[in-house]
Amino acid sequence: MSFVNYATREIQLKIVYYGCGLCGKTTNLQVIHEMVSPDAKGDLTSLATSQDRTLFFDFMPLVAEAIKGFQTRFQMYTVPGQVMYNMTRRLVLRGVDGIVFVADSQWDKMAENVESFNNLLENLQLQGDSLDTIPYVIQHNKRDLTNIAPVNYLEFLLNNRGKRRPSTTSIAPQGKGVFETLNMICRLVLNNFIRENTPKSVNKEEKDLVLM
Repeated sequence: MSFVNYATREIQLKIVYYGCGLCGKTTNLQVIHEMVSPDAKGDLTSLATSQDRTLFFDFMPLVAEAIKGFQTRFQMYTVPGQVMYNMTRRLVLRGVDGIVFVADSQWDKMAENVESFNNLLENLQLQGDSLDTIPYVIQHNKRDLTNIAPVNYLEFLLNNRGKRRPSTTSIAPQGKGVFETLNMICRLVLNNFIRENTPKSVNKEEKDLVLM
């Protein structure tokens, strides 16, 4: 859930990278953190387990303010990919404003991709949320490998919920598609925030939430 700090004139929005183990969630965040200007980001923090990690940091976009009078701060999280850490996944998803589902393009990961996507749906439902209302992007990662499924097959498996959602292809270790995905989810989250926080009659205090 977004948080508006009127004292600092800052809007905080939470984006979570979700997917099966070793699909590239961590690599995405590491690449983003490495490329963002030092004065616009927080520390990259890792909560490590024996088999997986949860990473998080926050950053402020390098572009001009998108919402009049406010700066926007994005809080970036990954979830652990291993099923045994599902409780951690649920904790990380609390208050989420946007989701990037990272799919592993390898043929032998198709079942894990579907399992992880269904797990995402279930965990959102448990907290009263749904992908019908939360912005999300599907990233088809590891497109440089040889044993990969065609993008249209991945779309058939993961992007078949009636209304097709935005998707990208990526090679996360090389940075390819990483910022395309990030820009896409950030735009969707901001547009959703503005739509939900702009009443039909806007009073003087609320005008600050309208697009410039």
